[in-house]
Amino acid sequence: MPNWFNININRRSFFTTLGGFALLTMSGGCGLRNPCRQGLPATLTEHPLTTAAWQGIDTHKVWDCHVHIAGNGDSGSGITLTPEMESPWHPWLQLQRLFYLNAGCVDDRPGHVDQSYLHRLRERHATLPAGVKLMLLAFDHAHSETGKPLPNRSAFFVPNTHARDLAKNFPNAFEWIASIHPYRPDAVDALQKAHSEGARAVKWLPPAMGIDPAHERCLPFYRAMTQLDMPLLTHAGEEKAVRGMGLTAFGNPLRLRKALETGVRVIVAHCASLGEEEDSDHGNQRVAGFDLFTRMMDHPDHRDRLFGDISAITLRNRDPRVVRTLLERNDWHDRLLNGSDYPLPGILPLISPQRFARAGLLNPEILPVLEELQTWHPLLFDFVLKRHLAVGGRRFAAGIFETRPFFLRSLT
Repeated sequence: MPNWFNININRRSFFTTLGGFALLTMSGGCGLRNPCRQGLPATLTEHPLTTAAWQGIDTHKVWDCHVHIAGNGDSGSGITLTPEMESPWHPWLQLQRLFYLNAGCVDDRPGHVDQSYLHRLRERHATLPAGVKLMLLAFDHAHSETGKPLPNRSAFFVPNTHARDLAKNFPNAFEWIASIHPYRPDAVDALQKAHSEGARAVKWLPPAMGIDPAHERCLPFYRAMTQLDMPLLTHAGEEKAVRGMGLTAFGNPLRLRKALETGVRVIVAHCASLGEEEDSDHGNQRVAGFDLFTRMMDHPDHRDRLFGDISAITLRNRDPRVVRTLLERNDWHDRLLNGSDYPLPGILPLISPQRFARAGLLNPEILPVLEELQTWHPLLFDFVLKRHLAVGGRRFAAGIFETRPFFLRSLT
């Protein structure tokens, strides 16, 4: 059993960490720690609410497009973490790390971290219906404006080679998404190499990685992406989970217009559903990032190139109006793609199904099943929750979860 919470920290760090625990459980009634239960009871897999969630879905088209790889590199994977995430002098970052790894049911014994995360992910995948795949995200270093890697300014690093090898070694479970900083001198070559090795897209987190999506330096990369028809999965909106460079303005969805104008298919992670950004169209007043995403989705020039990933939209720090709007806007449903943001659904305090019931977006009768399902299988919990969200009889369309055709375009 993982014991990431059995840690020795000094008095100051202890009370700061304890305060973090209190913050995470304030509005809740749910436990802190993922119990990491083994297997999956038939009472849950065969429950009418679970089977109803799969109705109308072609499971061989279900590719979860937002699954993180976690670890510390102890398997030779090449994964690295900022030392601050293991330092008692940075208790909030340390707390984040502990929650992420507990969510992934990691065994903290030396030499077991990488492999136990992978083992749990494969075990959870094995209980999903045949055909379902998880798209694993690589994560490049932060870079300077001159294209120099900045490992000391990088929150973490997951090399393309590791994501690629996992997809190659477990082809029935995984696909992979490369991460390439566009300022790198070899960025276009690295993109072509990743494409030839089966990468389905490119992942950016601009505020943490130091990428300005509106910078002229991105243009050669955008042109190459357009030529290969490789989509860009990029974070937009406020970033809470990964600090890195901390260049918050780079998360503004309006800065993605240059990529769209160049012809890149852009997937806005989380639909820019957190925080406020400067509205450069209207005097730089601060507005919700989701409102800017909405404006861009409604622009006719973006119809075939702008998409949204619905990962993390159910977290407590999102306004329920985001989910309500996405449900109501069924004219967008053919441009929405499902992702879980795993392991985040395994951090029990982060998602409250009761909140959606209170907002009239979820039938209260499903709450006991969802609450039990989250402690057994966060991936299935995320899927079942989203499939049962509804407003005015409108639900998320089945095609939102059938993402495989979207990602296969780049290789045809």
